[in-house]
Amino acid sequence: MEHVIRAVTAEDWQRVKELRLAALQDPVADIAFLETYDNAAARPDSFWQERAAGSRGALIAQQFIAERPDGGWDGAVTVLIERAGRPDILGLPNEVDQAHLAGVFVRPEQRGTGLVGALVDAAVAFSRELDDPEVFRVRLFVHQDNPRAEASYRKLGFARSGHTVPVPGDDSRVEHELVLG
Repeated sequence: MEHVIRAVTAEDWQRVKELRLAALQDPVADIAFLETYDNAAARPDSFWQERAAGSRGALIAQQFIAERPDGGWDGAVTVLIERAGRPDILGLPNEVDQAHLAGVFVRPEQRGTGLVGALVDAAVAFSRELDDPEVFRVRLFVHQDNPRAEASYRKLGFARSGHTVPVPGDDSRVEHELVLG
């Protein structure tokens, strides 16, 4: 693969914003992300600067990107470390330490190339370096109407846990939790 997978830095904030806005214009963005293009585009620069910087406090967050040799970005994933005894990123009770993968995006022209797997591998490796890999759980959520994404995650070793959460603003639909086996 010609891409370099790397963690973003605070200096990357403008490119983080550009890639996220591109993701939110994808035809399946309404079922893939819990944010709209208009809301994201209206956020101040300080939001994007903080997002790119990640965090290492009570909530550890790190974004990884796939960078082409020419410097262009073709994909991203963010890993959020959720600690046992604290609410998870959804505000629900959390009983185990776990990595929550979010914001997974690969540009359409790069789909099916293995790029999503490389991004997920980097996020999982980062997560496992923080804790005992034997007990650390890795999860993500996928919308019930996004079978293409679920199939991609299944190829990477994820499986449904049986846990679902309602889609914000539409209690008639759910997101399925997938865990890495």
